[in-house]
Amino acid sequence: MTDLLTDLLGRDKELIRIGQLVARTGDESALIVNGPAGIGKSVLLAAGADRAARAGHTVLATHGVESEVRLPFAGLHQLLLPLLHLVPRRPAPQRRALAAAFGEADGPAPEPFLIALGALNLLTDAAAERPVLLCVDDTHWLDEPSQDTLAFVARRLSGARLALLATVREGHPSAILRAGLPQADLSPLDDRAARALLERAAADLGPADRDVVLREAAGNPLALVELPVARRHAAGAGHGASPLAQPLNDRLEQAFAGRLDKLSAGTRAALLAAAVDPEDALPEILAAAGTLAGAPVGVEVVDDAVAAQLVAFDGLRLRFRHPLVRSAVIRAEPVARVLAAHAALADCLAEEPLRRVWHRAQSIVGFDDAIAEELAAGHTESLRRGSVLSAIRTLERAAELTTDSAARGRWLLLAAEHAFGLGHGGLVADLLRRAGHTELSDLDRARISWLSEIFDDGVPGDAERVFELCGLAELAHSRGDRDLALNLLLAASLRCWWADPGPAARALVAESAAALPGARPDPRAIAAIATAEPVRWGTRVREMLAAVRISHDVDPDTLRLLGQAAHAVGDLPRAVELFGRCEQLLREQGRLGLLSHVLTMQVIDRLLLGGWEQAARAVEEGRRVAAETGQPIWTSGSAVLDAIGRALRGRAAEALELAAQVEDDVRHSGLSNLLCCAQLARGIARLGAGDAEGAFADLRRMYDPADPAYHERESFDGVMFLAEAAVGAGRPDAGRRMLAGLRAAAAETDAPLLHVQLLYAEAVLADDADAEVAYLSALGRDLTRWPLVRARIELAHGGWLRRRHRVAEARGPLRSALTALDLLGAEAWAEQARAELGRCGEHVGEAGEPAELLSAQELEIARLAAQGMSNREIGQQLFLSPRTIGSHLYRIFPKLGITSRGQIAARLGLVTIPDRVAVGAGVGMAAGVTAGAGMAVGAAAGAGAEISEASFT
Repeated sequence: MTDLLTDLLGRDKELIRIGQLVARTGDESALIVNGPAGIGKSVLLAAGADRAARAGHTVLATHGVESEVRLPFAGLHQLLLPLLHLVPRRPAPQRRALAAAFGEADGPAPEPFLIALGALNLLTDAAAERPVLLCVDDTHWLDEPSQDTLAFVARRLSGARLALLATVREGHPSAILRAGLPQADLSPLDDRAARALLERAAADLGPADRDVVLREAAGNPLALVELPVARRHAAGAGHGASPLAQPLNDRLEQAFAGRLDKLSAGTRAALLAAAVDPEDALPEILAAAGTLAGAPVGVEVVDDAVAAQLVAFDGLRLRFRHPLVRSAVIRAEPVARVLAAHAALADCLAEEPLRRVWHRAQSIVGFDDAIAEELAAGHTESLRRGSVLSAIRTLERAAELTTDSAARGRWLLLAAEHAFGLGHGGLVADLLRRAGHTELSDLDRARISWLSEIFDDGVPGDAERVFELCGLAELAHSRGDRDLALNLLLAASLRCWWADPGPAARALVAESAAALPGARPDPRAIAAIATAEPVRWGTRVREMLAAVRISHDVDPDTLRLLGQAAHAVGDLPRAVELFGRCEQLLREQGRLGLLSHVLTMQVIDRLLLGGWEQAARAVEEGRRVAAETGQPIWTSGSAVLDAIGRALRGRAAEALELAAQVEDDVRHSGLSNLLCCAQLARGIARLGAGDAEGAFADLRRMYDPADPAYHERESFDGVMFLAEAAVGAGRPDAGRRMLAGLRAAAAETDAPLLHVQLLYAEAVLADDADAEVAYLSALGRDLTRWPLVRARIELAHGGWLRRRHRVAEARGPLRSALTALDLLGAEAWAEQARAELGRCGEHVGEAGEPAELLSAQELEIARLAAQGMSNREIGQQLFLSPRTIGSHLYRIFPKLGITSRGQIAARLGLVTIPDRVAVGAGVGMAAGVTAGAGMAVGAAAGAGAEISEASFT
C-alpha cells in the first residue's frame, strides 16, 4: 500500500507536521486541520491514521455529522468504544460519570468535567500499553458535550503517549478551536499540484475542459476530482457546463446530486434516510428507507450508491464520502419528502425515546403541542447524561413547536436557568428576551429580574433598582417562593457591594434577608446581609458564622456562600477554611465551572494573609479553567487582583500598568469597588518603588468619601500600607487624621482584617512616647494566621529600635521579619529588612526560592507531592493525567536540585500559611458573579445544608 503521507500532492508542510505528530518527534501533541469544504482535510486525517496504524499505534476515530439530533456524548462514545473494557479500572466516580454519559446507567446527572476527566484517564490507560492517536473528522459537527470533552483532553496531552489530529471546516465555531491548539490552515493547491491532481483524476479530459475545471476548482482538491465527472454527466445529458457565478460548494453539491438521477427509488430512499440520520447504523437506515419507499428495502440498494462513489460501506455502517454529498442528497429532495424521512426514522426508534421525539420534531412544519410536550419532558434525559446544553436546545425546540404562550415562556425560562448555571451570559439574555414576550406569572417575571441581574449589573449605586429587587423578593416570599426571594436579595446585595446606593437601600437588603423566617439562618441570607452591610452588620454576621457547623455532606455552594460572607465582613481566616473545603469538593465533583470562580475569589485574601504562592497558583489555574469552561478569562476585576499581587512582589511597573488599564476600563462605570482596588495596587507598587509621596496620594483616595474610588469595606485592605506611606512621605499627622474614621468603623464591627491592620497602623503612626507600647501590644497579639502583617510589624519595630540605637534589640525582630518576607517572596520588604540588618552590623545573603525556579503549577504539584500524594491523586486534584504529573515532576527535580520525591518537602521549606483563602476583595466577587455563578449560583442547594450550633474557628 502506498503511504498516504508521501502520496498527497501539494501538502508537504502539512505532511511533515502530521508525521512528526504521529511519531511524537516534534513539540506538538495536537494539530487542528482547518479549511473550507473539499480542501483535503479528511484526506490528511486518513493519512495520519494510516501512518499511526502502520507504526502499531492505537487509532481511535470519530466524526461529526451536521444534525441537531445527535445524543449527548455520542461522538465521545464512538471515539472511546474500543476502550470501554478499560472503564472498570477507573475510580468509581469516573465510572459512574462515563456510564451516565453513554446512557448505560441511571442516577444523578454527572458533572461534564468529571466525564472529561474519566475520558482523559481512560485514554492515558490505553496509551500506557501503546501510543494512541485520536482522529476526529468534522469536529465542528460533533455534539457539543463531546466537543467540550475533546478540548479538555487536548489541553492535557503533554507528557502522555497521546496525540490528537482533528479537522474543522473554515468558518464554523468549535470548542476545539478555542482550546488554543496548533493549527494547520489549508490553502488551495498551487497550479502545479492542481494540474498534477487533475491529470491523475481525469487524464482523458481535453485541454479546453481541463482549463475550465482548473479555473472553476481554484485549487480545491475535491473540485478537481468531482467537477470533471459532473461535466461528463452534463454533456451526456445535453446540459451546458455549470455557471461559474455559483459558489464552489453549490457546484460540488450539484456534481454529487447529478449522480442521483440514475439510482433506483430504493437506493435514493436509503440515501435520504442516511442523510437525515446522524447515526450511520445500517439497520435503522434500511428500516426507514423501507417506510419511505413503501416496500422493504434490502442491503443490496447500498451497492449502487457505493458504485456511484457517494458512500462508503464496511458491512455494518454507511458513511457519506463527504459532507457535501449528505447536503446534496437532502437538497435534491422536496421538503415534504425530507420531513417524511424524519418521520420514518422516528417510527424506527421506539427504543430510543430522545432520538425518536427529536426526529418527530424535525418531521413537522408549524406547531404541534403534543410533540412539544413530549420534547420538553425529554430534556431531563440530556441532563441525566450530563449535557446541559443539549437540554437547553431541547427546551428551545419545544418552545418553537407549542401554541401555548405560557408553556413557551415556562420552557424558555427553564432553559435560561440552565444556561445561567453554565455561565453563558449571552444565551441567558437571548432566552430571557424571548421569554419576556410570552404570558408569564408575576413570579416568573421576578425570576427574569433575578437572572438578568447576574449578567447585567446596571447602574452601580442605583438605589431605586435595589428597592425594586427587594420589593420583588417580598412578592416572591409572599407567594411561597423563598428560594427566589433569597436569590433576588443576593442580587440586590451585589449592587450594594459594587457601589454604595445609600444607607437606606443597604439597610433594606440586610433587614429583608434577616427577616425571612427559618429555623436557622440560611447561607444565602447570611451572604446577602454581609455583602450589603459588611460594616454595620459585620459583628452579627460573624456571630451567625460562628454558630454554623459544617456537616460532612455539605454542598460546595453552601461553603462558597458562607466563605463569601466571611470575606465580606473581613474575617479572612474563617474564609480560608470555608473556601478551602469548597475548592476541594468542587475538584472531587469535577465542577470546573464553579471552581474557576472560587479560585479567582481567593486571590486577594491569600495575598493579605501571606499565601502568595497559593495566590499565584490560583491566578494561573483560575485563568486556565475559566478559558476551558468558556467563561470570561480576565475581567477588569481579575486584572486588579493580578496588579495587587505583582505590586506586593515588587514588580511595580507591571502593577502600575495593570492598575491604569483597570482605571481606564471602569472610570465611567461608577464601580467604586474596582477603582478602590486599583488605588491599592498603585499605592503598594509605589511603596515598593520607594515613592512614598505618590503612594500616599494614591492610597488616601480609598478613604475619602467624596472620591469615586472610595469603598468603605475595600478600604480595610489598605490600612497598613496607608500608614507606611504616610510615615515615608513625612505626613504622619495626615495619616493619624485618616485613622480616625477607621477607628470609628472598628468600634462598629469586629472585622479581624481591620483590627489586625490597625495594629500596624497605630504602631507606626504613634508618637515616640507611645510607639514602644503600641509595637509590643501588636506583637503580643496572636498573629499566627497573619504572617504578612506580623512580618511587617516586626520590620517596622526593628527599624524603630535601630533608629534609637538599640541595635542588639533590633536584630531579633529584623531577622524574624527577613525570614518570613523572604519565604513569602516579598522582595521589596525583604530588601528593607536586609538593609536594616546591615545597619545593625549583620549582613545576610540573598535567599534562593523554589518560587523563583518553578511555575505556579509546578509549585502546586511539588507541594501536593510533598504531602505524600501519588501522581494519580495529584492528577485528580488538578484535573491532569497521572502521566502529565509524572512529566512535570521529572522537570521539577533538577530545577530544585533534588533526586527523589522524599526530598521535596525539605526543599519547599515555606512558611506555613493557612490553606485555602477565600473571596477576593469584591473583585473576586465580580469575577465569580459576572462569569455566571455569582453569589447566587447553586443557591437553592445552599438552602438544604445542615446548619447547627458550634463555632467554626
